[in-house]
Amino acid sequence: MRSDFDKLTVVDLARHYGRRKALSQVNFTCETGEIIGLLGPNGAGKSTLLNILATLISPSLGRVEYGACTAAEGGADVRGRIGMLGHDLFLYPELTARENLVFFAQLYGLPDAPAVADASLARAGLADRGDDLVSGFSRGMRQRVALERALLHEPRLVLLDEPFTGLDQASTAALVARLRERQQAGCILVIATHDLDVADGLLSRAIYLKNGRVVGTDSDSRGLSERYRLAIQ
Repeated sequence: MRSDFDKLTVVDLARHYGRRKALSQVNFTCETGEIIGLLGPNGAGKSTLLNILATLISPSLGRVEYGACTAAEGGADVRGRIGMLGHDLFLYPELTARENLVFFAQLYGLPDAPAVADASLARAGLADRGDDLVSGFSRGMRQRVALERALLHEPRLVLLDEPFTGLDQASTAALVARLRERQQAGCILVIATHDLDVADGLLSRAIYLKNGRVVGTDSDSRGLSERYRLAIQ
C-alpha cells in the first residue's frame, strides 16, 4: 500500500546554484482539495519549486513534507503519489496515444494497462483518436494526453508547469474541467502559470514569487491581475 498524505508543507526552502539563489526561505502549506497557483515573472523560481516538490531536484536548505515525512524518508512510496505535467510532455511521438498511455500505465505497475489507457482516452475526449500517432496531434490534444499520463496512477499531488500555454479556448476549458474534477476528488494541485485570465477564479490560493522569494499570498483569485501587479512591482 503506497503511503498517502493530505497535506504538503514547504519549510524554509532554498535552492542555490553556486552564488545564484533560485529560491530563498519559501514557506507555505496546502491541503487536499486546493488548487494553489505559483505566480511570478520569468526567473521567479516557479519551475525550480515545482521540480523540488516533484523530487526531481533536492533543496539546498529546508525541506518539503508530504504529510508526516519528507521524500527522503518516504522514498518511492511518496514519489508514487506525485504526478507532474511539465514543459516536456514526456510523450513518444512515434507511438499512438493508446500506446503511450499503456506504456506509462505499465511503468506504474497498474493492472490491466490497456483498460486504464482506454478509460484515460475517454476522459480526454480522444477515444476515437487512440490509434493515431501523437506526432500528428495538435498542441491541445498532446496536452490532454500528457495530463492523463500524469494522472494514470491517481496521484495525491498534481504539479503543472504552464499547462495552458499554446492552448485554444476549447482545450483550456477541457483542461480546467479536468483539474476541477481532480480537486473534487481530493487532490492537491499546484500550478505555475502566467495565464492570469485562466487562473482568475480557478485558484484556491495564489502565491506570488519574485526573485526566488514569496512576496505575497492571496486567497481571493478573482481580479488577480491588479493584485499580482502590486505584489511583484
